Amino acid sequence: MRAGWLLLLLLWSILSQAAIDPYGFRDDAERARFQALTRELRCPKCQNQDLADSNAPIAGDLRREIQRLMAAGQSDAEIIAHLEQRYGEFIRYRPPFEGRTLLLWLLPGLGLLGGAGLLLVLTRRRRPEQALSEAERQRLAALQAEEEP
Repeated sequence: MRAGWLLLLLLWSILSQAAIDPYGFRDDAERARFQALTRELRCPKCQNQDLADSNAPIAGDLRREIQRLMAAGQSDAEIIAHLEQRYGEFIRYRPPFEGRTLLLWLLPGLGLLGGAGLLLVLTRRRRPEQALSEAERQRLAALQAEEEP
């Protein structure tokens, strides 16, 4: 029984060590900066995960690289530029708003406007009788009655 408790405590201590942050930060502001950077950058292997959430080995390497560059005193913009130079613009979740990314930024809004316009056209086509006055409805009903054999 004692051996079982000892084994359980040993396993518990091993698991608790896994939750400790392996990066050394001077303060909470630096930790928040690191977390913001790793959330803003995409894992090159996973493609749909940010660096903070990815378990891929390259994501771990990039997190260590970000921490190293932060410790060297580089700004967020310099760190992002360094990683962009190495991995391309794909590494950014939000590419910069410029001429060649204009369609990427505007396409969702244009799609939304186009869908709203299409919905408006379809709803106006479907209900022509609702736009008629009462007298016009009676005249339309009389005409339809005359057409019936």
